[in-house]
Amino acid sequence: MKVLFLDTNHPVLLEGLRKLNLECDEDYSSSKSAIEAKIQDYDGLIIRSRFSLDQSFLEKATKLKFIGRVGAGLENIDNEYALSKGIKLIAAPEGNRNAVGEHALGMILSLFNKFKKADTEIRNGIWLREDNRGIELEGKTIGLIGYGNMGKAFAKKLKGFDCDVICYDIKPDVGDQNARQVSLTELLERTEVLSLHTPQTELTKHMIDESFLNQFQKSIYVINTARGSAIITKDLVQALETGKVLGACLDVLEYEKNSFENFFSKENTLPEDFQYLITSDKVLLSPHVAGWTVESKYKLAETIVHKVAAMLDQHNSIK
Repeated sequence: MKVLFLDTNHPVLLEGLRKLNLECDEDYSSSKSAIEAKIQDYDGLIIRSRFSLDQSFLEKATKLKFIGRVGAGLENIDNEYALSKGIKLIAAPEGNRNAVGEHALGMILSLFNKFKKADTEIRNGIWLREDNRGIELEGKTIGLIGYGNMGKAFAKKLKGFDCDVICYDIKPDVGDQNARQVSLTELLERTEVLSLHTPQTELTKHMIDESFLNQFQKSIYVINTARGSAIITKDLVQALETGKVLGACLDVLEYEKNSFENFFSKENTLPEDFQYLITSDKVLLSPHVAGWTVESKYKLAETIVHKVAAMLDQHNSIK
């Protein structure tokens, strides 16, 4: 079997697949059209987010048996068409869930304690103690929307902070010892810190809008380490201005491209609402790196190797 790597990854991935006796080629710079011209020769693809694998691309991949995405989501692949062709889709949310959980926790602690503001002021010779008085997580109700790998990892991190963690998910019976599953009604009534852990789907796109935010009984803080498309930015900004949202921790933004790269490219025109985000002390931003740690880079690659090995074992047992 021949596998084509379209994005660079931790060396353990290339080494691991070669140990499985797969012939691995690397092409990290050719255009999508150039890849399409040779894709019919390959049984497997390893990607991150360089470009989308749409129906037109997949139609040319006549031998393709699997796609391994070294990340948590599969939204840059036409899932329905790929599955109709019998292509197995492999993601690795287990590989970076701990990183996402730690990042979400770090962001909310930083916002609560005004670390960015205080640090900037001190570097500019300003010493304000009362103005930088923080608030604590203890006793707060943290509401999670989405309770899969990422939600569970964040809830586990919160366990030692003596806060009440509740979760809402479209799947039943996903709650555990770290988060109690509740109805959407209860989540809206009790949440003080809202954290999103949903994949990008038609259901979650623009899920957090003005109407949804206004249904919360309390003013809330918002954390988004999932996908930027989940939040309508102008509605979030309006809620920040009115005080309905007290603060926001955003690792992802609505304006990102599907590749999650080159956010400030010339063709990516940024609206006025982004100017509010980058100037507000109520907002903490990071460049879509919640799942990007030294450790997660290794674990993501290792997870793909294990899943490809399991797929091959299953295939061989059927034969």
